[in-house]
Amino acid sequence: MWDDAFPSFLIGLREGLEAGLIVSVLVATLVRADAKSRLPQVWTGVLAAIALSMSFGAVLTFTAASLSTAVQEAFGGALSIVAVAFVTAMVFWMRRSARSLAGEIKEKVTEALTMGAGVLVLTSFLAVGREGLETALFLWTTARAADESAGPLTGAGIGLVLAAVLCWGLYRRVLSINLTRFFTATGAVLIVIAAGVLGYGLRDLQEGGALPGGTAYAVDLSGSVDAGSWYSTLLQGVLNLTPTMTWLQVVGYVGYLGVVMTLFVRGVR
Repeated sequence: MWDDAFPSFLIGLREGLEAGLIVSVLVATLVRADAKSRLPQVWTGVLAAIALSMSFGAVLTFTAASLSTAVQEAFGGALSIVAVAFVTAMVFWMRRSARSLAGEIKEKVTEALTMGAGVLVLTSFLAVGREGLETALFLWTTARAADESAGPLTGAGIGLVLAAVLCWGLYRRVLSINLTRFFTATGAVLIVIAAGVLGYGLRDLQEGGALPGGTAYAVDLSGSVDAGSWYSTLLQGVLNLTPTMTWLQVVGYVGYLGVVMTLFVRGVR
């Protein structure tokens, strides 16, 4: 359970911190502009974004449950690849924007203050909603890969609570965190996790008949590795590495990890 919870914990912590920082800047900007009366507009947008994210997760769950087994596999595999694309884009975007994020948000809020209440609601909704939808999609794919929801949901919940505590500490200036280093370190770990999700998604597409090569195994250690052992559970829960992997999975995993991690490290340097 806890092995399956780590990827969700990390995405909950990172996405929660991103969303929390955005909300903190929104609130701080309004307070400093002596516009506390417009804070309810910010919270309205935030709550609407949270409701949308939860609804999106529920729709994914019920949609998948109503499909046939083969279509479920193809549907889940396609969404896994979409989740990898979103996480990859988020990692690179945050690496570039960590230093200038606060300034950009303050500028948007200042512009929204001169307009109607709906603009400020929309600003907070869009700012938080993007993080929420990414989180919901990634959690759905990790829960499906783990074949159970308790671990991933628990990990995500702990990550979100910790993110809220960190954001409160940063807002109150009780804590001091080098956000650039934080997002760089977590970004590198998320790239490794996303590589596993990509491999799992490709396998789902093969089992659903959408991609060929479902029986062309590059690795088959099922006869020598205990799938229930602690190390096998750890590798499968955190990295989505299984005793049996097709050539497409291996090529996708290694190719994604090699290309994306190289670009990420170059960007950091």
